[in-house]
Amino acid sequence: MDLGELRARLDAIDGQIVELYERRMDICGQVAAYKIENGKKVYDRVREQEKLAGVKALTHNEFNAQGVEELFEQIMSMSRKLQYRMLTDKSGQGRLPFIGVDRLDTDGARVVFQGAEGAYSQAAMLQFFGEDVNCFHVDTFRDAMSAIDEGSADFAVLPIENSTAGIVSEIYDLLVEFENYIVGEQIIHIEHCLLGVPGTKLSDIRTVYSHPQSLMQSAKYLADHPWQQVSMQNNAFAARKVSEDGDRSQAAIAGELAGKIYHLEVLKKGVNHSGANSTRFIIVTNQKIFRRDARKISICFEVPHESGSLYHMLSHFIYNNLNMTKIESRPIEDRSWEYRFFVDFEGNLADSSVKNALRGLRDEARNMKILGNY
Repeated sequence: MDLGELRARLDAIDGQIVELYERRMDICGQVAAYKIENGKKVYDRVREQEKLAGVKALTHNEFNAQGVEELFEQIMSMSRKLQYRMLTDKSGQGRLPFIGVDRLDTDGARVVFQGAEGAYSQAAMLQFFGEDVNCFHVDTFRDAMSAIDEGSADFAVLPIENSTAGIVSEIYDLLVEFENYIVGEQIIHIEHCLLGVPGTKLSDIRTVYSHPQSLMQSAKYLADHPWQQVSMQNNAFAARKVSEDGDRSQAAIAGELAGKIYHLEVLKKGVNHSGANSTRFIIVTNQKIFRRDARKISICFEVPHESGSLYHMLSHFIYNNLNMTKIESRPIEDRSWEYRFFVDFEGNLADSSVKNALRGLRDEARNMKILGNY
């Protein structure tokens, strides 16, 4: 037979496959109706493993066995997604333990940020909550999470990602550890300034203090000057030290806000070499709430340590037409070479497509947690 005849035979077989697939999905719908009626779970891992072993045994060589296994993994995955959708569409199903609100109740709220006065976290807080915010600051990210966990603060402002330096990994770990949830975000442009005691000249400077990340981001500017670089816990701490010491041989790299607070002179603006440097801050609270107009969801989950497991989790976003905007991984403590995945995607917890995806993820992933809708 020539190529045209072979393709015609393939087309005929493909038509039969489509017909059989639709017949199979119709029966899957009936299975879903039975499970809904009898309160049974959609995902039956033991049944699926038995099914895969059975269909592989029907093949005649190892190559076909592997191909059939992959084919039926996909078929059964689509079956589960149909069943999840039917469960979500069923009255009373798909509810999530989050309460929708029209606006965040920030009137009289107490807000905590990490670092000293003048930190970029404070600048992000002022942009989000306004100049009259009732606030206080703590030394560490853990202290900030603990403050809202124990009720001494209503909201915390925490940096989670910088456009040049990447994620703040400690924040991801703390979001898993604490029962606190993201309800907002604030992105601010980062412009590092060289700050000194009023009257300081560049020729007076011998030592520069700043956070190691800020020193790195200002490396090109600092390379032109023979100054000793000293790392500090926070840019604002560096500015405060220079102010308190009153020594013109010292300078700090920090934001302009820190200069104003500690009465330092801006000796040079924009010493960081990237003009597109921005940091994303999250607003966190201990309440399971979300704004009804929220359009971004953050979740985390673990997957079985086996081939294809992450692929199957991400397929829930594809099937439900959800746009995934970010994925990160963090190692799981005390479990070598296993990872927890953090995913951001577009949507609202009230959307049926979101409920459908989350239901599937909750059933099939390990320890899935909704981190917030904002």
